[in-house]
Amino acid sequence: MAKILDRFLLFIYSLSIGIISVFAILRLSDLVPGLGEYLDAATLQITLLIIAAVLFLLSVRFFYISIRRDRSQIPSIDQRTEYGDIQISVETIENLCLKAAARIRGAKDLKARIRVTEAGLEIMIRAVVEGDVSIPSMTTDIQKQVHDYLQETTGIPVSNVAVYIANVAQSTTVKSRVE
Repeated sequence: MAKILDRFLLFIYSLSIGIISVFAILRLSDLVPGLGEYLDAATLQITLLIIAAVLFLLSVRFFYISIRRDRSQIPSIDQRTEYGDIQISVETIENLCLKAAARIRGAKDLKARIRVTEAGLEIMIRAVVEGDVSIPSMTTDIQKQVHDYLQETTGIPVSNVAVYIANVAQSTTVKSRVE
């Protein structure tokens, strides 16, 4: 929700600065008369003060956003043991999944996606298979290998391992001809 609000505020801020810039360019080129001709001095002063204050507050907000440290950029899975806390990044878990899946013969071009749920990790493995491999047995092997390896290595329960076969690669064996 905060990101949506910040995007909306950034939109308003950019639009306001754009309008003020266009007005300043037109005013300095004498294409538009000054605001003093339409408003009395007190009203003009209050209006400009309010606009300046709002733009200043938006500037302070965007400055704060730009320098704060965002902890949500590095998603991790946190565990508490009797000795202390453990944090394992989702990227590490993805790499462990790829390592386990790469051990299965016939799987290539692997990609992994991790979703953390209350029941445990939900893992999606995308693979390209070589043409001479039994897809049902290979996918079962990938599921078992990834499930067992992750639970053994990280201690985090794995609730589901889904395998998506994206394509079948053609074997590139070239027969040499002797003449």
